[in-house]
Amino acid sequence: MRDLQAAMVTAVLRGDGIAGIAELAAAEAAVPVAIVLIEHGLQAVWPTRDINHLVAWVRGEDGAKRPAEVRTEVAILAGEQRVGCVLALGDLSSGARVAVDVEEILASAATACLAELAAVEARDEVTEQLRGSFIEELRADALDPEEALRRGARLDCELADGALALALEPRSDRPRYVAALIRAEHRGAVAEPIGDRILALLPRLPAGNGDADGAVERTVASARSLVRRLTPHGPTACSSFCADPAELGRAIREAELVLGVIARDERLAEQLQDGIPSGVYRLLFRALVTDPREVESFYQETIAEIVEHDRRYRTDLVGTLESYLANDCNMNATARAVYAHRHTVAHRLERIRELSSLDPSRGADRERLGLGLKAFRLLSASLDG
Repeated sequence: MRDLQAAMVTAVLRGDGIAGIAELAAAEAAVPVAIVLIEHGLQAVWPTRDINHLVAWVRGEDGAKRPAEVRTEVAILAGEQRVGCVLALGDLSSGARVAVDVEEILASAATACLAELAAVEARDEVTEQLRGSFIEELRADALDPEEALRRGARLDCELADGALALALEPRSDRPRYVAALIRAEHRGAVAEPIGDRILALLPRLPAGNGDADGAVERTVASARSLVRRLTPHGPTACSSFCADPAELGRAIREAELVLGVIARDERLAEQLQDGIPSGVYRLLFRALVTDPREVESFYQETIAEIVEHDRRYRTDLVGTLESYLANDCNMNATARAVYAHRHTVAHRLERIRELSSLDPSRGADRERLGLGLKAFRLLSASLDG
């Protein structure tokens, strides 16, 4: 058994990983052997086969039952923590060693797996530091575009064709698991917990037949799908697509701003499809990141006096204006929406005209008021708390 243990450690040092350990254990036990390391997503089996059902059971996923093919298992323990399992599969009575010998073989494999786990964690720690510093320096605009591309390439993240940024506030105590999920779900993604958030870059997916526009659409669709997948782990948001590597820092800050807004304003969260701004909101978020004074100035020029009037006199001019625009300027529908008589609605609209010098019944003024409302909601949510 000592020779087997030494051979397994040699396999680890040689870089064969847990696949090498599983092969040696299977050869010695004369039965298939599977290894699952829970936190790191590492799994191997010899002879090779699909073991997703085994992985689900070892991880304790809902509804996963002990597979019938598992004959015996030995836990991989780091201290008192169970970090994985080595499994003997198949029928131990048909030409295999006796069960007690197999358990000893599995125990040797479990010990060797701890050496591989230590090597993986050391590599992961270095990579995590690289990912974290890369994202933080991008967010602070501390990298020029060429250096950003070089640093991204070292992390297998190709950014020359653009990317989206993603931000998430994890509710669980396993942020590194969520970051790993992001990297697994989007090809080439860089994701890392930073402070109380997880920040990520989602590079543009490869273009098929040189279709760059189609590649951007696929990338945004992938991001939307990822946001839906991640939302159970916490509020999640993305920036709009950023085609220029020089703008990646802005994209990260935009994603964080969108996250802050949707976390504080449920109405805006519903309007931002899957946490990714588009149309007017995309323009407003970009402006709010690059020059918040411009957005503030537009708000002051449009509905600031209306908001102040509501605050001072406890009226609901803003709510009436929003309902009026949402109901295509239909007075009766607006009256029903705000539970008021249509004459009351008409009076409120007249007051809005007086305060803003903009007429809600005129197309150009209506557009400015609508933009002013959006700017107000973004400013309120981004500055709240």
